[in-house]
Amino acid sequence: MDQTLPVLECTELTKSYGPTMALSDLSLKVPRGRVVGLLGPNGSGKTTLMKLICGLLTPTRGQIRVCGLAPGPQSKAIVSYLPERTYLAPSMKVAAALDYFADFYTDFDRAAALDMLARLGVGTTQPMSALSKGTKEKVQLVLVMARRASLYLLDEPIGGVDPAARDYILDTIIGNYHRDASIIISTHLVADVEHILDDFIFLRGGLVEKCASVSFAQEAGYASLDDLFRKEFRC
Repeated sequence: MDQTLPVLECTELTKSYGPTMALSDLSLKVPRGRVVGLLGPNGSGKTTLMKLICGLLTPTRGQIRVCGLAPGPQSKAIVSYLPERTYLAPSMKVAAALDYFADFYTDFDRAAALDMLARLGVGTTQPMSALSKGTKEKVQLVLVMARRASLYLLDEPIGGVDPAARDYILDTIIGNYHRDASIIISTHLVADVEHILDDFIFLRGGLVEKCASVSFAQEAGYASLDDLFRKEFRC
C-alpha cells in the first residue's frame, strides 16, 4: 500500500435521496496520522459521509478513495466503523462478540480488546441485553478500536457515555490506534473531544463550510474550537 497516499480523499462527492441533497460536491483529504473532528448540526450529512466511505451507500456522483482504493472489499478491510446505533444482537454475550470480530476481521487483536474491556470495567459473560446503553457503546468502541485499520470512523462514540467516563473513553481511542492510521470522529460534544483533535471539518447542509487545523480557532480569536462551533452554527 502506497504510504504517500492520503488515508481518505473525496472528490466532488454528491449524495441525493430524490430531491433531497444530503451531500453536494464535497471534496476533502485526510492525511495519515490525524485525528479529525467531523462537526456540524443534525442533518448536515455527517453520517451519510461515513456510510459512503464505508461502502454502505453509493454516491450519486463523485469519487471516494481510501488509501487509493475505491469503496469495495479491499477498502472495507482497512476501515473500522462505529455506527451511531447498537448493532449487536441482544442475546449475544460480550465474549461471543469478540469471537465474531476475530472470525470476521483478520486484523482484530483479541488481547488488546480484552485489555480495553478490563480497563473500562466491562465483563465478557453478560449478554448485550443486560448492559446499559453506555456500556454497550463501550463494547462496540472496543471492538472497533481493537482492529489494526488504516481509517477509523467513529459516529458519536461518546454520546451515550456518562460525562465522568468520557475522558477515559477518549484516552482509550487515542491510545489504541497506530500513528500511520487516521481517525474521524463525528460528534456534537465538541468541548469534550477538541483536546484530542488535530483537525476539524465543519459540515452544513451537505457542504464543507470549513476545514482546518484545530489551532485555527484560537488563531482566529476564538476561545476554543467549541466556541467557534457554537458561533458558526448558532440558531
